Amino acid sequence: MRRNKVSTLLSIAAAAASVLLAGCTVNVKKEANGQDKQVDINTLLGGIHVSKDADVSDIGLDVYPGARLKEKGKDENSGDKSANVRISGFGYGLKVVALEYESDDAPANILAFYKDRLKKYGNVLECHTSKGRWNVNTQRHGSNELTCENSGGNDIELKVGKQDDQHIVAVKAEGKGSSFSLVYVRTHGKDAEI
Repeated sequence: MRRNKVSTLLSIAAAAASVLLAGCTVNVKKEANGQDKQVDINTLLGGIHVSKDADVSDIGLDVYPGARLKEKGKDENSGDKSANVRISGFGYGLKVVALEYESDDAPANILAFYKDRLKKYGNVLECHTSKGRWNVNTQRHGSNELTCENSGGNDIELKVGKQDDQHIVAVKAEGKGSSFSLVYVRTHGKDAEI
C-alpha cells in the first residue's frame, strides 16, 4: 500500500511521540466527524505538535492562481492533504509544513510561476523525480547545499534554500491538469529556534 506523504509525516510524529510519553501531557482536538485534527504532546524532553491546519503563509509562498486545496480521497490509502508538524527536544527541532493542491493548468505553467517566486530564497534547483514524491535533503555531506537525487522521472521538484531551511514545490501531471505540493522544512540545532 502506498501512503500519502502527509500521512507519512503524521505517522512519524506519532512514532516519535510514543518514545517521549514518560511524564507528558497530551492534548487532542477532534473534528466534528471524530477524527484527530490536532495533537499536542509536551514532555520533559521536548514536544510534538501535529495539525491538519497548515497555512500557506507558513510556507512563505503564494498559492498558484486558481489552484484548489486537494481534498482527502475516499480510498483507504488517501491521507490528509495538509500537515503542520513541529518536533523539538534535546535542543534540536524539526518543522514541516506541507499542503497539496490541484489545478486545471499544465505543470509547465505552475513550474514557471513557482520558479519566479522561489528566487527570493536563493538558487532554484530543478530535480526530476518519480511517483510524485518530494525528497527532503537531510544528509550532511560536508555542505549545507541542497542537491537533487535525480531518478529520471517525469515529475518535477523545485528546491531552494539550504538543508536546514528548504522550500520545495513538487509538481506532477494529473489528468488534464496538475497536482502540486508546497513544502517548507526547517531544522535547527540548540542555538536556534523554529
